[in-house]
Amino acid sequence: MTLRSILLGTAGLSLAALGALALTLLRGGPRASRAELRAAARLAAVVVLLQAAHFAEELVTGFHRRFPEALGLVPWPAAFFVPFNLFWLLIWVLACPRLAAGSRLALAALWFLGLAALANGVAHPLLAARAGVYFPGLVSAPLLGVVGLLLLRRLASVTRSPAGGSPVS
Repeated sequence: MTLRSILLGTAGLSLAALGALALTLLRGGPRASRAELRAAARLAAVVVLLQAAHFAEELVTGFHRRFPEALGLVPWPAAFFVPFNLFWLLIWVLACPRLAAGSRLALAALWFLGLAALANGVAHPLLAARAGVYFPGLVSAPLLGVVGLLLLRRLASVTRSPAGGSPVS
């Protein structure tokens, strides 16, 4: 039952991961100056910090129980929720300096971060509206969504060909 809950409850993140893979393959590697890549990496680091604050809010307010229940699923154990989030935070922390160095693999991780942040910014207010009360993660989600969108735009700009046309892989 718990595995089913975890798989169904994280399906949206699985779609975001597929979207990140598609963006990485379609847009290709970084095509920007080192200064532009460093600026993108700094923005990504800000998004990681906000994602960490969002995770803390979710943990303290019981997102791992309330979200699966809102979907008709069994709550997630903290023994899944905490390591899952810490794993991704670590991946994103490691990806920031790698993006500054021009890594395409870092781009994949950070496309995922941007998509996940944007999804959080949309989903949490909708969950709160549906519940008619505060829903765990609501306070930090809108800002996270905005910076996630900014990150996606920045990643798009650093993967654009120098002439501004479409990237060539």
